[in-house]
Amino acid sequence: MSDARWFEITADIESAVVHFGRAVEIFAAGGFGDDSLDSYKARMALLHAMQSGHISLESALLRVLNLLGEEEPSGRDWHADLIRRAAVAGDARPAILPGEIAAAATETRRFRHVATRS
Repeated sequence: MSDARWFEITADIESAVVHFGRAVEIFAAGGFGDDSLDSYKARMALLHAMQSGHISLESALLRVLNLLGEEEPSGRDWHADLIRRAAVAGDARPAILPGEIAAAATETRRFRHVATRS
């Protein structure tokens, strides 16, 4: 597809990959176990990286729906609805997210939800 909007979609996906990748590195480095400032920084870095990765993914999915002329989900559960919709084929399109990626996105959405409220 030659639509220029793919530029922003690609940038959002690349951002999600970077943030999730860094979250993996932060988690692997550890250092979360006590009340020190360093532990706090490690926890906050992990939370922020995971939240940023998920928000970038959501942004890409919303842009894809827009590109395809589909309405964005709305209402209280729009974040969950977005992933569910992306995981199934639409009237004129295949599923945007394969099953295992949709399942992972559901987990990062849940993580983001808990992180923003803790």
